[in-house]
This record gives sequence, C-alpha cells and structure tokens, in this order.
Amino acid sequence: MNLAVQNVLSARARLGECPVWDGDRQCLYWVDAYNYRVHQFEPATGNSRYFDTGDVVSAIALTGHDRLLIALRDRLAFLSLSTGEVSTLKPIEFPFPNTRCNDGKCDSKGRFWIGTVSEEKGQAELYRYDPNGSLTVMETGLTISNGLGWSPDESTFYLTDSAQHKIYAYDFEVETGEIRDRRVLVDLSNEAVEPDGLAIDVQGNLWSALWDGGCVACFDPTGQELLRVKMPVPRPTCPIFGGSHLTDLYVTSASIGFGQKEIQQHHTSGDLFCIPTQTSGMPTHSFQ
Repeated sequence: MNLAVQNVLSARARLGECPVWDGDRQCLYWVDAYNYRVHQFEPATGNSRYFDTGDVVSAIALTGHDRLLIALRDRLAFLSLSTGEVSTLKPIEFPFPNTRCNDGKCDSKGRFWIGTVSEEKGQAELYRYDPNGSLTVMETGLTISNGLGWSPDESTFYLTDSAQHKIYAYDFEVETGEIRDRRVLVDLSNEAVEPDGLAIDVQGNLWSALWDGGCVACFDPTGQELLRVKMPVPRPTCPIFGGSHLTDLYVTSASIGFGQKEIQQHHTSGDLFCIPTQTSGMPTHSFQ
C-alpha cells in the first residue's frame, strides 16, 4: 500500500511524542518532551500553539474538562488550557535513580497507564493511575516502556520496550485493569530500529513508529507485518488516528541526537506529519 505522507506542521521539535486526538475539539495535542512543551494543533485551520510545562513532559491524557492530564519527569499534573497553569496531582517515587516518566495512555475505564524510561537496563516500570488516586505498579524489568494500546475487543493489552526491540501482548481484564501472560508479539531485534509509540485501528492492527527506521510499520493482531510507510525523517516517534472519521494517522518525530550534517540532511525532523489512510483508528479515551 502506497500511502502519502504530508508535513502538516513545521515544529522542529527535539523530541515530539505522545499525540492525542480530541474528537470534541477536533484538534491534536502532542508533546515536545525536552523543550518542555505541550502543543495544540487544529488541522482544519492550521493554527498551532503551545504551553510551557517547565519540566520534561512525556505524555498526555484528555480529561473532558478545559485541562489535560500530563506526565512530567516524576509526577502527574493537570495543565489548564485556559491559563497554562500546571498543578501537581501525583508525585511518583521511582525505585531507581535516573528514571523518568515516558509514554502513557488511558484505557476505556478512564485509568491512565504510564511507563518509565531508565538509563539502566531493566530498571523501568509500568504504572496504572486510577481515578481514585491510587498508583499501581503493573510491570517491572523494562528499560524504555513505550507504545501502549488495547485491542478493539479489549481482551489484549500491548506494551513496547524500545530498548528490547519488542512489542509485547498481555491478556487484559477490562473491569479490573489487570494484565497477565506476557508474550512477544513483534520482535525487531534483528534490525537496527526501535519500535516506539503505537496506535491501534478498528481491525486490531498495530501501527508502530520505528525509531531510526524512518517508517511506520503495521502489524496484524498475530504480529505479522503487513506494510511499512516510509517517512521523510529517520526518527518518527508516535502515531495516533485523528480527523473527523479517525482515518488520518498523525505522526510525531524527533531531531534529538543528530549532528549538524544530519540536521541539514533531514531538516524536517521534529515536524508533525499526517498519513491519510483507508482504515479507521480507535477513539481516544479520557481520564475520568
């Protein structure tokens, strides 16, 4: 399948990540983690603005109010969309140093799942933050917890460990929020690429951004690769389905780690891209 890639916003982010589609506002939120920014983009008008969070910001969740739930370096917070104020909601004490929050996403029950990234192998974790304020460790022994998602029937939970070059699948119990029986769904350890963020379509296919792979890969629910969409940048980071029919695949990207020669060669790195597709994605869930 030959899908066209459109550059929709010249952002030049250092580390663009975690796009979230707001169907009510018909806009996209995403972060530039190391520039401490949460961006808001309106595809219909091309208008864009950003909020300064004052700290590394890695993930976003809608809340159904005039605010966002955001994951900062070591805490969860609310970001007011009217004032830009950041108010701490939940500090997180990590068991290991040199650890910070990373990718996050809400399930259908309004629980916010947030992973961490560690400088040491096996010291990152996956947490579940419930609307009642409880924070639960759901998985340990990770290095770069990334790319979260659920199958359309909510029987399967997906988790990416970028450093291990793998996407895992778990059995998922939607009512309790429990996960079990981890198995490898996608193994890319024979390639010099890292699976990063992912999105799920209505057929249950996984769309994974391949860091240093210059593409977005699509895998069926069994882990079989279906296609790769070539990107104009080496480091796409995370896709999300958006648009009025959830058929537009928005993809963030990164420019971090490049020298001057690489920046000149890949000068659109860090921009926001859109891939019109022939499939629909799953709707975004809000923190309740």
